Amino acid sequence: MGEGIPGLRGGDHIGITVPDMEQAHAFFVDVLGFDYVYSLPEMRHDDNWMLDHLNVDPRRVVRQIRFYRAGFGLNVEVFEYEPHPEQRTQPRNSDLGGHHVALYVDDMDEAAQYLRAKGVRLLAGPVASANASAGQRWLYFLSPWGMQFELVSFPGGKAYEKDAAVRLWHPGRPAE
Repeated sequence: MGEGIPGLRGGDHIGITVPDMEQAHAFFVDVLGFDYVYSLPEMRHDDNWMLDHLNVDPRRVVRQIRFYRAGFGLNVEVFEYEPHPEQRTQPRNSDLGGHHVALYVDDMDEAAQYLRAKGVRLLAGPVASANASAGQRWLYFLSPWGMQFELVSFPGGKAYEKDAAVRLWHPGRPAE
């Protein structure tokens, strides 16, 4: 096992940039069921603060930042920047920097049916995993702005956990 960052306990949050904060708020709260936590006001700087701290153009303006929490722990920090002529499109999983956010659900079929009823675009599936991930089912879906999300469920654990020293949390097993 590697040495790692001293004192690392786990993840705290992920940050997502969206084109429309109100649309994102409706998606996170009304569709996904996240709790809205708090907002921060506009962030604008006349020096290199944005470049030095966030690695973005120093004159970019963040209109607003909002924080949301999903269930027992995933926090999401949502940014809305002022539109910019060089704005890039949403990366796909196959693009450098491509990503998705996976959300654990107890009942895959019930969750998929719920999202479908809310008008969310679901990709093909659910898919039953094989090999080390056997026991898991997953399904990708898209936010209104095209970001990829995933539902995952493995209520009985995953196959690799039978012999692994490192195990993922799942509802069928208490935290170690």
